Amino acid sequence: MNIKFYLPRGSFDRCFATGQIDRLAAAHHVVLPKAVNGGELLNEWVNDVAAAQVLVTGWGTPPLTHAMLDQAERLQLIVHAAGSVKAMLPADFWDRGVRVTSCRQALAVAVAETALGLILVGLKGVFPAAKCTAAGHWRTDPQWIGDRCVREMHGMTIGLVGASSVGRELLRLLRAFSVQVQIYDPYVSEAQAQALGARKVELDDLMATSDVVTLHAADLPETRGMIGGRQLAMMKDQAILINTARGALIDQPALVDELRKGRLFAFLDVTSPEPPAADHPLRTLPNVVLTPHIAGPMSNGCRLIGEAAVGQIEAFVRGVELNSEITREAYAILA
Repeated sequence: MNIKFYLPRGSFDRCFATGQIDRLAAAHHVVLPKAVNGGELLNEWVNDVAAAQVLVTGWGTPPLTHAMLDQAERLQLIVHAAGSVKAMLPADFWDRGVRVTSCRQALAVAVAETALGLILVGLKGVFPAAKCTAAGHWRTDPQWIGDRCVREMHGMTIGLVGASSVGRELLRLLRAFSVQVQIYDPYVSEAQAQALGARKVELDDLMATSDVVTLHAADLPETRGMIGGRQLAMMKDQAILINTARGALIDQPALVDELRKGRLFAFLDVTSPEPPAADHPLRTLPNVVLTPHIAGPMSNGCRLIGEAAVGQIEAFVRGVELNSEITREAYAILA
């Protein structure tokens, strides 16, 4: 099997360990990248592409045009060592009969773990409590945030918007806690939600009844701004909103207006646009924790991506199921 790695060297080094590549090289012809950016990578495209049967892409891979793909006449499989392939492949790519997988499940682990951590510290009021103590106060002082903001997981209702790969991984993690979980996802049936350990509800019900709302939906025309002023106003006092998915899911001006009332607490790892302006209220409001899009794997967790990519190639060679394959139908609802 001829395998061509077509991603910038920085992304390659970040995701793939020497041992993973050695596994492939022991049985296959492997072409490794030298380019450090997308422009240089385009110049490398012609190197061995005519012989490539497997193409490994990732962060920083330029979009693949039909003209480029016409040169890869032996191509059978694309393994994307990252999440969404929507910006990389033409919408009619599947007419070529080439199979595609991604490593979205490996990315989902890090994002779901981050979301779980934010649920825990959010309910416990860690960030406002830390501000209180940093200002010289303690639990007996008037500035104490109050026991109503310091809660444990037991008996809480956690609402997930989107049963994506991340959402499903978070559902798995939440099984360790005595919480009530509910999902809003129009692509998931009641029976499927129950199998995931959750209750299927409509969006308004989820917003009104959840102690924590965590977003895991794709950025699609029908989901942009889906969390607007009306939905935010429905949320319980002291409820927590977490967004580790896409900034466009939330009507940002409406969120700022609601946060200024002091009722809610938000953890935002993504915004729209990203980054927000230096003087944007989300940077200074006391009931927001804004992080710079770090929920996904940033360091050691990236090696899970490499392992997943190599595993997909090995599964393809053996002729077994590709558990992260992206079909034409799945492509239509990708982020």
